[in-house]
Amino acid sequence: AIKIDSKGPVFFRQERVGKNGKIFKIWKFRTMVMGAVSQGLGFNVARDDPRITRVGKFLRRWGLDELPQLINVLKGEMSIVGPRPTLKYQVDRYDAFQRQRLLMKPGITGWALIHGRNLLSWEERIKYDVWYVEHWSLGLDLWIILKTLWIVLVTKEGVYGKDGINDDFTGPIPKQLRETKEEKQWLKWLRRS
Repeated sequence: AIKIDSKGPVFFRQERVGKNGKIFKIWKFRTMVMGAVSQGLGFNVARDDPRITRVGKFLRRWGLDELPQLINVLKGEMSIVGPRPTLKYQVDRYDAFQRQRLLMKPGITGWALIHGRNLLSWEERIKYDVWYVEHWSLGLDLWIILKTLWIVLVTKEGVYGKDGINDDFTGPIPKQLRETKEEKQWLKWLRRS
């Protein structure tokens, strides 16, 4: 369906930064026209972005464009759950706090994704990712997987940002980590277990 909808390959591959800063190529189903990064909003993507193909809209809506990342999981480059992998130029702008995201394998889904996905600012996403790195547990991973299924299949929230655009990471955001009410409840539950 992807090849019929637009010219180009079925898969999109792009360099991302993984655990301990190791570069790898992420797999995704291609959802945009060829050369999309050099057109329009560049790395930013809008809800009604003309660079997104018809099939691409469907794949993005249901989160199916991420399924080929199971190849990355099988190759040991990614995990099912973890901080989302980012681009090298973004990691180059990280401060020491933000670099903590690189202490574990990136994931197909994660703590930041279930807390708002692209509705979150980069500052918020990184805060959630660092919290996850510091408080990882199997129980937390299972909760994230279940919540991800709920979000993707039922609510479909957060595919695009608050203003309809997924914006780019612009640089260091040196703010102290503040735990949310839900994170505090998780810690309480984990300590009892």
